[in-house]
Amino acid sequence: MPTIEKTIDVKVPVNIAYNQWTQFETFPNFMDSVVNVKQLDDRHVWWLAQIGGKAVEWEAEITEQVPDDHIAWRSVSGIRNTGVVSFQHVDVHSTRVRLEIEYETDTVAETAASMMGVLELKISEDLERYRQLLESRKAPAGGWRGHIPSDADNALRH
Repeated sequence: MPTIEKTIDVKVPVNIAYNQWTQFETFPNFMDSVVNVKQLDDRHVWWLAQIGGKAVEWEAEITEQVPDDHIAWRSVSGIRNTGVVSFQHVDVHSTRVRLEIEYETDTVAETAASMMGVLELKISEDLERYRQLLESRKAPAGGWRGHIPSDADNALRH
């Protein structure tokens, strides 16, 4: 599966960058291909996107979430993908956001787009809109501060 890794610095504290990312239903505001997102429960999120002129949906499960540090996920239906977004303190007013997504292409057109860097460019543009959204806000957005332990953490406790 192809992997895309992108990093962007945003001029907001870590907690604000993290809090915004936990507001999954706002993703259509900065992710161009995302049409709709619904938070089903603390661990599950339903996505609808427009990819290559085709409506695509999937459900993702959050596999680990540590406030102000990272959120990891994997798809449990639809398009196969996994990823992690991490938040690194740069200074009191800046955060480095690193996004890594691994995804499966299911058509020749998607494979070609991936090879030509089209998806990588789209993700860069989405992250730039995320940065602009955060930096233009006058007040921080809400956020979910819950902790979701990894499957490995759960196994160690039993």
